[in-house]
Amino acid sequence: MGFLSSAAAAVERGLALAMVPPPPPDITRWCEDNIEFDERSPFPGPFRIDRFPFLRRIHEVLSPEHPCREVTVRGSAQWGKTVSVLNPTVAAWHEYGPLDSLVVHPTTSSATEWVRTKWMPMRRSAPSLREIFGDGRGEQTDTLHNQETIARTGTLKITSAGSPDDLAGTTRRLVLMDDVAKFEMTPKGDPEELAASRAAGFEDAKIVRISTPQIVGTCRITRAFQRSTQEHYHVPCPHCGNMAPLTWENFRRNLDPERLHAAHFSCEACGAVIGHGHKVAMVAAGKWVAHNPKGDHPGFHLWRAYVPQRDWASIAVEYARVMGWTSVALTQEGKAKLAEQVDAQTEQTFWNDVLGLPYEQASKGPDWEKLRDRVETPDEGAVPPIQRGTVPAQGVILACGVDCQGDRIEAQIVAFGRNYRRWVIDYQVIPHHISSDEARLALNQLLKSAWRTEAGRRVALDVLAIDGGAYTEDVWDWALSHPYTRVIVTKGATSALAQPLKRMEFDKRTDRMARRKKRQGFIVGVSQLKGDFYAWLDKTDPADRGYCAFAAGLGDEYYRQVTAEVRVLKRASSGVMTSRWVISEAGRRNEALDTMLMAEAGARFKHWTYMSDAAWDQLDAERGGGPEEAQGDLFGAAVPVVAELPRPLSTQAMPEEPAPALPRGGKPRPEQKPTTADADPGWVPDREDWL
Repeated sequence: MGFLSSAAAAVERGLALAMVPPPPPDITRWCEDNIEFDERSPFPGPFRIDRFPFLRRIHEVLSPEHPCREVTVRGSAQWGKTVSVLNPTVAAWHEYGPLDSLVVHPTTSSATEWVRTKWMPMRRSAPSLREIFGDGRGEQTDTLHNQETIARTGTLKITSAGSPDDLAGTTRRLVLMDDVAKFEMTPKGDPEELAASRAAGFEDAKIVRISTPQIVGTCRITRAFQRSTQEHYHVPCPHCGNMAPLTWENFRRNLDPERLHAAHFSCEACGAVIGHGHKVAMVAAGKWVAHNPKGDHPGFHLWRAYVPQRDWASIAVEYARVMGWTSVALTQEGKAKLAEQVDAQTEQTFWNDVLGLPYEQASKGPDWEKLRDRVETPDEGAVPPIQRGTVPAQGVILACGVDCQGDRIEAQIVAFGRNYRRWVIDYQVIPHHISSDEARLALNQLLKSAWRTEAGRRVALDVLAIDGGAYTEDVWDWALSHPYTRVIVTKGATSALAQPLKRMEFDKRTDRMARRKKRQGFIVGVSQLKGDFYAWLDKTDPADRGYCAFAAGLGDEYYRQVTAEVRVLKRASSGVMTSRWVISEAGRRNEALDTMLMAEAGARFKHWTYMSDAAWDQLDAERGGGPEEAQGDLFGAAVPVVAELPRPLSTQAMPEEPAPALPRGGKPRPEQKPTTADADPGWVPDREDWL
């Protein structure tokens, strides 16, 4: 026997279910339900918030129900900002209800990389995202940078800061800017402001900025963080319970170069040692504390010391590499960690990616007269300068930087050694235009020349880097006649955030020499190179990392030119601070600085910044010794000479030889060893019938 339920009750139950509000969005819960790391992750398996307890507060303010309109997350690289903050925020918002969202990256390539390597793998693996967006295959296929939900109740747009037209043509309630510190101004306005304005029509919008910082004064994420609540993660001392953040100053103060594996913090209250073994329990009991409670939005700063992926010894080892502590005695554990580091790091990379702090770049060089006097009239006890044209007797990369002007070519020869040190060897001016035969002959001769080391060994140029920003066709015409391993063409980057050295891009469809030019052409991030060079010019100890030495007799004009530029900050019409390098005085020239940067670009092309100690040792062995023994000349050996003479030698009158003239300086030349013919005039037998 069956029973019929009341139709009215069924309708009421349906209405009740429809009116029940959805559960409050919880980004942390979403991560635990949907994220499962594969074997490539440091922590394979389901997401566990107890490994990342500092994320709870960040997830809370990123929720659609939190009243804040903006959120800023500044921190070091590689602690999960994308996987644990950006991606789950997009996913949880789309799960919560109908939504149009926008994710902005610095460049089109970075936007494409995020979609393919970060977003789409999560979209295919997370149950919630598969239900909302599908897996991107079959009927759910969509364009790479414009994705629509299956129910057509929302869209996700991915674009770059360099595409202002794409930014201007959309309205979004959720706007996330990844790596915002790398956004650059465009002719159509500030991309950060353009992205934020996309949410202007929504009262409950959320604008999120996530990034590692860049350079002090122009860093976008730092500017946003400074007007935020400036929250730092405080952890309790395991000995006395005092709450305080883990700071770089504290860590650096306790760093022992001889025991990098034992890197630790110390308690500001009781002075006790806080070792890496305490980190898990401390971070689990920590809390976010606002250092600027009156800030206009929540802002968070987090660096590598808090995250579980790496230990504190790894921070110490990376800092040791940056500082050039090559003589430290590491344990086996420390040596293993040191071997894991592939590339030598600059100070800026360490400051940004490890500490999560903006880097204060040098804004000008030292006074040119003080720099000249340090070289030409060194203090008592100081190392005297090398002689002009002489190379240090050690392993170096010998590079030449060339700058082309309207009536001349200027060339600077610099030796680059280990630990970022350099020695200026010579400076030459070729009084011809690059298009002339005389100029090209002089440059060819420069490539064939060799310089003597202090021990007498001859060293030729390893690389010549010529600036192709001016007279481009003539420069390329000459450069392409030489191997790409010895001659490269450079062009200064316009961006202050450009990489130190990057290959040029050519359109293969329109340039038949594109393949060869791509091997030989490089874009040089001159802004960063100038800042690093000017910071290193202040070093006075020849053993210091980055020390710059100069040959004697380069002249006042050289020092005026090599210190000619200053870095100035300028506020754009949008309110954004930008920086550029300008010549400090009217009429002052900067060719010496330009050729220095070109020479450094050539040295970087030859792997100056990341050569291993073994490679430097090999270079020391090759170039640090005395001169090679001259190989005998086959044609210089004594051989019999047959001469057609009218009568016997014995009857010929031998002319009296004049006294040899003295060479310049008054010292006689070494006596020349006589040949067989000169040693004995009677070397042919004296016979009447010798014919």
